Amino acid sequence: MKDFKRYMVTSALPYANGPVHIGHLAGVYIPSDIYVRYLRLRGRDVLWVCGSDEHGVPITLKAKKEGKSPQEVVNKYHEIIKKSFKELGISFDIYHRTSDKLHHETAAGMFKTIYDKNGFIEKTTEQYYDPEAKQFLADRYITGTCPHCGYEKAYGDQCEKCGTSLSATELINPKSTISGAKPELKPTKHWFLPLDEYEAFLRKWILEEHKEWKPNVYGQCKSWIDQGLQPRAVSRDLDWGVPVPVENAKGKVLYVWFDAPIGYISATKALTADWEKYWKDKDTKLVHFIGKDNIVFHCIIFPSMLKAEGSYILPDNVPANEFLNLEGDKISTSRNWAVWLHEYLEEFPGKQDVLRYVLTANAPESKDNDFTWKDFQARNNNELVAVLGNFINRAVVLTNKYFDGKVPERINPNEQDLNVLKEIAEIKQKVETSIENFRFREALKEAMNLARLGNKYLAETEPWKLIKTDEEKVKTILNIALQISASLSIILEPFLPFTSEKTGKILNIDKIAWDNLGNFDLLPSGHQIGKQELLFAKIEDKEIEFQVNKLLATKEQNKEENHEPVKDEVSYEDFMKMDIRSGVILEAEKVAKTKKLLKLKVDTGVDVRTVVSGIAEYFKPEEIIGKQVSLLLNLAPRKIRGILSQGMILMAEDKNGKLYFVAPQDDIKPGAMIK
Repeated sequence: MKDFKRYMVTSALPYANGPVHIGHLAGVYIPSDIYVRYLRLRGRDVLWVCGSDEHGVPITLKAKKEGKSPQEVVNKYHEIIKKSFKELGISFDIYHRTSDKLHHETAAGMFKTIYDKNGFIEKTTEQYYDPEAKQFLADRYITGTCPHCGYEKAYGDQCEKCGTSLSATELINPKSTISGAKPELKPTKHWFLPLDEYEAFLRKWILEEHKEWKPNVYGQCKSWIDQGLQPRAVSRDLDWGVPVPVENAKGKVLYVWFDAPIGYISATKALTADWEKYWKDKDTKLVHFIGKDNIVFHCIIFPSMLKAEGSYILPDNVPANEFLNLEGDKISTSRNWAVWLHEYLEEFPGKQDVLRYVLTANAPESKDNDFTWKDFQARNNNELVAVLGNFINRAVVLTNKYFDGKVPERINPNEQDLNVLKEIAEIKQKVETSIENFRFREALKEAMNLARLGNKYLAETEPWKLIKTDEEKVKTILNIALQISASLSIILEPFLPFTSEKTGKILNIDKIAWDNLGNFDLLPSGHQIGKQELLFAKIEDKEIEFQVNKLLATKEQNKEENHEPVKDEVSYEDFMKMDIRSGVILEAEKVAKTKKLLKLKVDTGVDVRTVVSGIAEYFKPEEIIGKQVSLLLNLAPRKIRGILSQGMILMAEDKNGKLYFVAPQDDIKPGAMIK
């Protein structure tokens, strides 16, 4: 590890519009807790900050839904999140919040510093305005039909059905979620950060100087930079957030993507008067822990902000994780398809480390991974109980049984004994290398190998048999077993802090510094240990069945609620304006750099035209050539990914989101009218 004077570690600020779930934990908070606990054990000067992200449209939407003020909403969820983090052992130095006065001052101050340097572009653009509510609409306050897949509840910034990023003006038939009115385009003034001016700096800093970053982080940054960066708005029309601190900015607040990362700085200010040395001294290593959906903000946008301000250091690493799925399905807060941390803590009391262990062992470090309750049970029963708990229990039970709980002396250790002691130091080195390179799954596996080493050693030496003939040899065996146990209390502390503390109490020792790992006499002969106590208990099938059934009930509820409501009435005359005809697909190919789009050539009977359709997840191009379809012919042409689409294929969608062609049952020539 490069020798830095100090470390500044941040974790992505969770939105205070709902509780924390296992996806958040596996992606961000457990990895960062492991890293910080390790640094503390090494005696490093480290600060770790986090806090609730309490601004932005998701907060105001939640407030509207619950009939509360935004402040009431963030107060509620801030406390839930803060409490559940603490109970899981997530050891922030401070858990702050962005609605705090100090944060408002800090965020406004950074904006003003950049503004005074002429670091923003001020321009007027047309944005949607609700004529009934008499306010400009943020992207999430606008819904409409996705131009890519036809989903009718797409938001103004993204379609949650096909995942495509959108701008509000791309939506078909947009409407305001506040009043239901059709929004109007009106001019409004905003400030933009000219990211294009930082392109050369970012290319050199990331693509040349940080090739060691994780492939998913480096690759996403390279893709953004290679596509060319564009100015990005730093303000928006909203009444909840940090007010823009300049004249003639009434009703405008800082965009949440601008103000949220400044929350790391304001949290550090709230923690210590010496905050500047953690943010402005080049001997400080700054590390951001985030999920992959935040890579661009933390690697491109926030560094550009810091560069524009001029006095801050830049992140040394941004070890972003991929996403964690749940029982084969994407975690979704809106569908309640999640394992919520506060509920887990209530339903599995005393099993904080089991969740920490499973989420680390299965962390989505290089690709999306899946959490299942069966795997959770298996890892607890087969690894924590049978390997780790079993070894420490045997070492303690045998010492109490044969030597009244006093650590026996090590007498004339043979080659096998010395090799076992030597391996402790080797495992320590492997764990260090893995943690310092942000490979926490690998680090945990190596740490658990120490428990496996101990079990193997006891199984091979069989002290329970040898006690009858060679008590001196049993003394050596149990001395070494206890040294391994003490070593486990150190090496597992970053991963399983509650287990580490409990092991220390059983062995009757205080917390030991990391650098003492590899010391063969952590427990001196004659030291009195405590009585045995089970570290882990088996998780029974009925506990897992309860959790699985709870998820199944959620899925059934989602199915029941998935029926679309009947739309507003239309006149017969309006219906007759739609020109729907039978057609045949002549050609089909995937649209480059998309997952969901197919480019189709369709014989409509009238002509042969191109249609772009979001059906690639369900149909292979070669399978649908010659397929009969129903086609809306007189839909206004629209460019999708640079391709002019001249119509829309009609599809049916079941409760699980699967698509089916809506087509004539019998062979019919292209061009037949569908009425």
